Amino acid sequence: MSISVDVHLLSGKRAAVEVEADASVESLKRRAQSALAVPRRARLLKPSGEVLDGAQTIAEAKLMNGDVLTLHVKQVHIKATKQGGSAAFSAVLGDGSVVTWGDADCGGKSRAVQKKLPDVQQTQASVSAFAAILGDGSVVTWPHPDYWSYGGDSSAVQDQLTNVLQIQASCFAFAAILGDGSVVTWGSPEDGGDSSAVQDQLTNVQQIQASHAAFAAILGGGSVVTWGDVDRGGDSSAAQDQLTNVQQIQASADAFAAILGDGSVVTWGRANGGGDSSVVQEQLRDVQQIQASYQAFAAILGDGSVVTWGDADSGGDSSAVEEQLRDVQQIQASVNAFAAILGDGSVVTWGDARFGGDSSAVQNQLRDVQQIQASEYAFAAILGDGSVVTWGHTNCGGDSSAVQEQLRDVQQIQASYRAFAAIRGDGSVVTWGDAESGGDSSAAQDQLTNVQQIQASAGAFAAILGDGSVVTWPHPDYWSYGGDSSAVQDQLTNVLQIQASCFAFAAILGDGSVVTWGSPEDGGDSSAVQDQLTNVQQIQASHAAFAAILGGGSVVTWGDVDRGGDSSAAQDQLTNVQQIQASADAFAAILGDGSVVTWGRANGGGDSSVVQEQLRDVQQIQASYQAFAAILGDGSVVTWGDADSGGDSSAVEEQLRDVQQIQASVNAFAAILGDGSVVTWGDARFGGDSSDGSVVTWGDADCGGDIPDNLQRHIR
Repeated sequence: MSISVDVHLLSGKRAAVEVEADASVESLKRRAQSALAVPRRARLLKPSGEVLDGAQTIAEAKLMNGDVLTLHVKQVHIKATKQGGSAAFSAVLGDGSVVTWGDADCGGKSRAVQKKLPDVQQTQASVSAFAAILGDGSVVTWPHPDYWSYGGDSSAVQDQLTNVLQIQASCFAFAAILGDGSVVTWGSPEDGGDSSAVQDQLTNVQQIQASHAAFAAILGGGSVVTWGDVDRGGDSSAAQDQLTNVQQIQASADAFAAILGDGSVVTWGRANGGGDSSVVQEQLRDVQQIQASYQAFAAILGDGSVVTWGDADSGGDSSAVEEQLRDVQQIQASVNAFAAILGDGSVVTWGDARFGGDSSAVQNQLRDVQQIQASEYAFAAILGDGSVVTWGHTNCGGDSSAVQEQLRDVQQIQASYRAFAAIRGDGSVVTWGDAESGGDSSAAQDQLTNVQQIQASAGAFAAILGDGSVVTWPHPDYWSYGGDSSAVQDQLTNVLQIQASCFAFAAILGDGSVVTWGSPEDGGDSSAVQDQLTNVQQIQASHAAFAAILGGGSVVTWGDVDRGGDSSAAQDQLTNVQQIQASADAFAAILGDGSVVTWGRANGGGDSSVVQEQLRDVQQIQASYQAFAAILGDGSVVTWGDADSGGDSSAVEEQLRDVQQIQASVNAFAAILGDGSVVTWGDARFGGDSSDGSVVTWGDADCGGDIPDNLQRHIR
């Protein structure tokens, strides 16, 4: 029996979708996405707003004929850390998962916390760490504290990080506002990571602003609490009596400026960084908004005039253009200069000429300016006709003459430290500036179609395409393999899924063929079996090899022959394969009749001959680093492989009854039984011994060695 449901987008677009009652919710979602022509990253919601479980059938989800459902399309959101010449990106995908890449020291590797990152709502970045807010209001941070960066380790406050609403970051610390209005901080104590001195004051917090090394919180009553480096805005005691009815706060590198309800301004922090506004205090009336460069501020007044203060070399002195600053609509800042758009669409600039403070060479072109973007050293203005005018350091984006003819119908511009990237109306991208900072996108140009938005790190760009995929440039010279797919880029079309070994990738295309790249020794070269890779359904990877299941249930393998890349000895047995599991150096395939075939390194689980007769009616297999554990239909378990990795479960064999699921650490297994109890085996140092019924952890806190107090009491 089939039913018809009405699925609509938030935009109002809708479609009637018919589906069988025994079909999955996931299949319904796919049909809806096809009918509504939206990307794959979406969620189906009930009228109540509850997310439907894709694994349920239509009947199990209790969907009825005529039900009205919402297809919620989630966008990809990207954040970047930036530290000197190093950088990293984190992308929150539509399904709430997170993908990271770039310098590991800056958070480019999130593998240690990846399993903790489901349903991510938003991320925030310090100079060298990321913090993610999950759907349940908890927070996950990385990289782990073995790296030099600050802010990546929140273990000391983890039990406090519940119901988090938003996070703000200084260079090396984070501050989180909780649902009850309190604040939790972590990271470098000197840079705002320690708020203990003002903790009692941090109640009913509405918003937080950060300088490079301090935080300022606006409370519900309009007062302000500050902490962090006292020389960089962390001490507001001298101005505390004035900080009443505060509406918003802006920050330079070393100072803060607060706009009060009456339009006046209060400043504090390093004097030559904008913390002393006494010289212009009488002029600071009816202030509408404030913009900051590195060490100066610029305030737009209600009459459209501008008042500036701070380091003159950072734009803190606008006296030379004061008469021109009339009817100012908005201000943009580079590191040491400002650019103001006037009501007539013209532009006035001031500050260090090397950073864009002198626009005289292009002044006649600056007409009907709609918006301005700034890199560290230059500015780029979009005009009403979609063309672009640039000025500032010629090597850092201030000279766009080489691409001027391409800069037509520009919709938006993004900037790295020393380059610009413009999105045109047709979804293509034009770049200019320092090539090593992303100013040269020629290597990725063919991929840059239907671009929706662009994010930038210090020296690279990441573009989100209409289908939710991401293209990055320039190509980083990282040590690892797999980051450069240029040799096969033309083949990477209609990609359905990607699998990765340690140093290579394998992509399944829509026509069932496979494209590989990366380290040839680790599976990046599939040329020897390319003719066999047709109608591929799924791919599994060991550390250095791949195994593909074809539509007929046969298997094709490639990569390191000692680590599962050669299945020739078992090829005749590999028929009607349903699924494959992989350890570091071996594979195990479940056949349609419930038996198992293994290959790869013998002591890594590739030889199951000792237990072969027991491997009947296998339902699922789990793998540790060098061993496998199979759950049989009667709830018992069969193990094989390296005994030190959990390959020998004889000591607990009698306890392994009615097993529901198994989880693995590197060298141990844990099985959940039907009654909710747990049986463990393998290396005790890796969790293989839970004999006293409680759990004790040790080692690196970011690898699970430290259980927060709020969890410890539940683990008994």
